[in-house]
Amino acid sequence: MPEVKFYGHACVSITEGKYKLIIDPFLNDNPQASAKADSIDVNYILITHGHSDHFGDAISIAKRTGALIIANFELANLCASQGADIHPMHIGGAHNFDFGRVKLTIAHHGGGYGPDASRYTGPPVGFLVTIGGKTIYHSGDTGLFYDMKLIGEMNNIDLAFLPIGDNFTMGIDDAVKAVELLKPKKVVPLHYDTWDIIHSDPKEFASKVKDAEVIILKPGDSITI
Repeated sequence: MPEVKFYGHACVSITEGKYKLIIDPFLNDNPQASAKADSIDVNYILITHGHSDHFGDAISIAKRTGALIIANFELANLCASQGADIHPMHIGGAHNFDFGRVKLTIAHHGGGYGPDASRYTGPPVGFLVTIGGKTIYHSGDTGLFYDMKLIGEMNNIDLAFLPIGDNFTMGIDDAVKAVELLKPKKVVPLHYDTWDIIHSDPKEFASKVKDAEVIILKPGDSITI
């Protein structure tokens, strides 16, 4: 069964046997992070978009470990230009890897790279990862969108990661609606309290969610699904 570990902000890893994936490895500059980038050993790096609090330490980890970066076409090519091995994809596309399957979904957000986020890196995405017989949805940074209902209808989601921090993404009430649309068995809130501007109470989120188990993870916590 896959083990999922939360590193803080929106960074999570998924481990199944010899395969270890990390999503949005924002670690060294992350005030919440439970680990530094040089301690991470992974085979695959998935990046939802080009903002620094998600792109993070992807290049240094990829170069050190030889991990394959999976991202949208434009962002993947940027990573390749910095010396990383890549597998470019795009929204609606899926691919079978040796660990399982990855499909890219839409996300409503931005995606610029660099100090002022001015370099175009393609659209932001979410990921549906099927591994060890389980399906995990990481929405990336996004606002609420009604196509989440389609994602839920077409996929039996065992675990969903959703932002609740508001201001840049969904807040609590919109994330609660997202759970209603997606119908995951379990949900973990992300992207809150890293900075004051995205302060949010995960216990309030948990109290409002119906028909899904809410698991509040602290940086460094792991669960098996």
